[in-house]
Amino acid sequence: MKNIIQNINKAFDHRIRLGIMSILMVNESADFTTLKELLGVTDGNLASHAKALEAEEYIAIEKQFIGKKPNTSYKATKSGKKAFQEHIDALEKLIQNK
Repeated sequence: MKNIIQNINKAFDHRIRLGIMSILMVNESADFTTLKELLGVTDGNLASHAKALEAEEYIAIEKQFIGKKPNTSYKATKSGKKAFQEHIDALEKLIQNK
């Protein structure tokens, strides 16, 4: 019998990473403040989980200034979208398995 959890991606194990990717799958991009408010997390939590996803090359982080204010935005990469979809598909199969 095939291992039913083999396609579950450890990079998405944490609820904050799951939330970041979920938001970025349905939005072209999201800025730091938007993600922070939607997920209800601290600056440090969001930053550390975003860095972990960036290290896997699942998201791209863009820093710029708008006027004199720094702005950080996040976007799911093509490989990130593929990996996340495979993760969701694996979870669905796991739930459907009896």
